[in-house]
Amino acid sequence: MKFSAHPLHLLAAAGLSFAASAHAQTESDLHQEPRLKVLVTAMAEGLPTRPSGIGDTSQLLSAIAGYNVAQGGGVSGLPSVNGLADDRLKIRIDGMEITSACANHMNAPLSYIDPTQVGHIDVLAGVTPVSAGGDSIGGTITVRSAAPVYADTAGVLRSSGKLSFSGRSNGNGLSSGISASVASDTLSVGYNAAYARSHSYQDGNGQTVLASLYESINQAVLLGWRGDGQQLSVRLGTQHIPYQGYPNQYMDMTDNTGRYGNASYHARYGWGELDASAYWERTSHDMGFFTPERKGMMPMLTQGRNTGYSLKASLPQGEGTLLRVGQEYHVFRLDDYWPAVAGSMMMGPQTYVNINGGQRDRLALYGEAETRHNAQWTSLFGARWESVRMDTGAVQPYASNMMNAADAAAAKVFNARAHKLRDNNYDLTALARYEADASSSYELAAARKTRSPNLYERYSWGRGKMAMTMTNWFGDGNGYVGNLDLRPETAYTLAATAHWHGGSGARSWFVKFNPYYNRVQDYIDVDVLGQFNPYGQTAANGALLQFANHNARLYGANLSWQLPLAAPAALGALNLNGTAAYSRGQRADGGALYHIMPLNTLLTLEQRSGAWTNQLELKLVRRKTQLDQRRIEAATAGYGLLALHTRYQLGKQLQLNAGISNLLDKTYADPLSGVYLSGLRAAGGSLRALPGMGRSFDAGLSYSF
Repeated sequence: MKFSAHPLHLLAAAGLSFAASAHAQTESDLHQEPRLKVLVTAMAEGLPTRPSGIGDTSQLLSAIAGYNVAQGGGVSGLPSVNGLADDRLKIRIDGMEITSACANHMNAPLSYIDPTQVGHIDVLAGVTPVSAGGDSIGGTITVRSAAPVYADTAGVLRSSGKLSFSGRSNGNGLSSGISASVASDTLSVGYNAAYARSHSYQDGNGQTVLASLYESINQAVLLGWRGDGQQLSVRLGTQHIPYQGYPNQYMDMTDNTGRYGNASYHARYGWGELDASAYWERTSHDMGFFTPERKGMMPMLTQGRNTGYSLKASLPQGEGTLLRVGQEYHVFRLDDYWPAVAGSMMMGPQTYVNINGGQRDRLALYGEAETRHNAQWTSLFGARWESVRMDTGAVQPYASNMMNAADAAAAKVFNARAHKLRDNNYDLTALARYEADASSSYELAAARKTRSPNLYERYSWGRGKMAMTMTNWFGDGNGYVGNLDLRPETAYTLAATAHWHGGSGARSWFVKFNPYYNRVQDYIDVDVLGQFNPYGQTAANGALLQFANHNARLYGANLSWQLPLAAPAALGALNLNGTAAYSRGQRADGGALYHIMPLNTLLTLEQRSGAWTNQLELKLVRRKTQLDQRRIEAATAGYGLLALHTRYQLGKQLQLNAGISNLLDKTYADPLSGVYLSGLRAAGGSLRALPGMGRSFDAGLSYSF
């Protein structure tokens, strides 16, 4: 995979972008929408090479200011942008909207594609265009697999492929990928597969972080056809995760099998361009216990299905205006049930029905106009309407005995109420961009964005301690229950971006500054119902919480830069690249929001000479003192992590990578990683923040042919 710069097509104020370019002709050869080329790029070639054997696609963007990952399993991190995470972000993979079919969000959308399968990623934060998706208030992450490859000459077949291997010493992590394709100038057939696995990793003290092991397998077939101004792509794929430990959850993943198919079509006509896509995805998900590092018996089964389509037309209106109109439809179905455990007085004799035939259907219409007024001014205005319909059936507890009395009473209350709900949501976006001169540009953007609750936020119903702790995608050790009276979140966002840039080649530079302010009406937070002691440990404290609407505000700023440094000719090109991010989140009635990253910065000293690229990286994170007291959020100390990376590029075919992560074997805890539940269960005592990974020696290679 090659990391390179990519100008965002329509970034409204945040300045987050990433691209992984394939060595092939891509869909963009035909897809040339005359979109606004906002000159806000990622750190260009400053993205560090990380051959660490990871299989988590969410980690690919970790060098971008304002972007963070809340740890889940080894391949299922939950991305966060400017303090808004998970379902508050719209995530699309090859046009598919995949919803987490799990009360712990263990099968997060980005877990369905391996890093070796990624061809391109766009991250649009905050004030996103209405054409980039709705039902989100934090931004949009768009991931595309490698596009079809075609031969350049008629009558000649072209074959190509790529092999990649990487590994890390910590946890004996390993990942590998293979892709191959055969194509004429109009037809293309491709196949790719990826494998990743790791044992449980060790922290900076050399202690094993229990239940952090995983294994993941991904496969896909790609069929492509192109004609005169047209292109059709069809993908069929499977994902299988035989096991994945979750040290910050009460349960582990014991199986996740996903199957999908999607098709996309792009065509140019005299009147403009047409984009159409359709998809189907089905997930079978099991939770339980699978490793001696955390034993137990409690099966939890989930079935999820996503289907949908998207239609978009781009219509030039005279010399300087482009009108985009579109319509989307997404259907999600969910069944979540927990089979009885033989011989258990608490978990039986009935099947616990958590979500019974859950339905969440979205219908959307939108339109936006992009206008270049003159050589300096460009504007974008858009509006989007969405209808979100939700429903679910009757539920039941394990039993009606005394041990299940709280759940039995809650089931009666839930079943007595109407479950069918409908939200009508409206999004508005406005962006103005001013190019002052060849080396500076400025943007000001505002938006109204909405998100309806997910099925678990509205329909999880159990009031027993055990049932409540099974609904938790936050990694905080607490228990949650839904709320049928939840209203959609409505975010009013104002953001600006100043971008200064210049030079060329090895002497190119840029500085980018992006402040933002976000006021969220009916933010879905929590009310405290009670407290408990996780695993019965009196020194450990947890909270029983109900999802509830509260007004909130988030604000902060991102800074990124790339600066060439003076160096002797023998050293080659020397750059200082960096990012810094500051964010705060507060409820209107007092108290900090959960999972807000403290002040952090990433500094990279990069040296390039011929085929060599070397990087010395320093990540600094301030101690976390702004804590969500309602969730009993764990405090974390400030820390600094050093890393070394080197890459050698032999022609266009062979690339070798090596490095050392956490060079000084620092003991630390990431502020967004939650609490160490598997450690509490094994050793007792108090509940502490989940330890981060210690030193790891990394190596990798890739060969293209």
